[in-house]
Amino acid sequence: MYDFKIETENKAELYRQLNQAADSLTDGEPDAIANMANIAALLWESLPDLNWAGFYRNVGGELVLGPFQGRAACIRIPFGKGVCGTAASTLEAQCVEDVHAFPGHIACDAASASELVVPVVHEGELIGVIDLDSPRTARFDSEDVAGCLALARILAPRLASVEKQDPKR
Repeated sequence: MYDFKIETENKAELYRQLNQAADSLTDGEPDAIANMANIAALLWESLPDLNWAGFYRNVGGELVLGPFQGRAACIRIPFGKGVCGTAASTLEAQCVEDVHAFPGHIACDAASASELVVPVVHEGELIGVIDLDSPRTARFDSEDVAGCLALARILAPRLASVEKQDPKR
């Protein structure tokens, strides 16, 4: 059983603990979907003021909904569309203070006010994106970006296809 209690007001310490927990949860597990599911739950439980936390996977050059916590979401997002699609096409984190001011924002949940999307890249290829939504405007800042980029670096090799990780499995 995993029981991670991440309770701190210090954001740098929160992400240190969260990333340590993510490393423990995914270490040695070759199944990308299982890893995404556990990390979505960990993010949901550990980060305050979220109304959605999860993944979109790169499937054939478009983002397809992966494991998440929150309300039902858009299933497919083209690269270059919305915050997630922009992160996928640029391979750069997108930290949006007010999603209603973001050109082409895709409103999967009308309650979302701000969003952070971080690409997960392994060996130069986009695996998918980590997507965090909040009902609070300007919820995310540079510390959230740095913490989620570090998380993406931990997860990237563990979310790569099973064939790339261990062809015997």
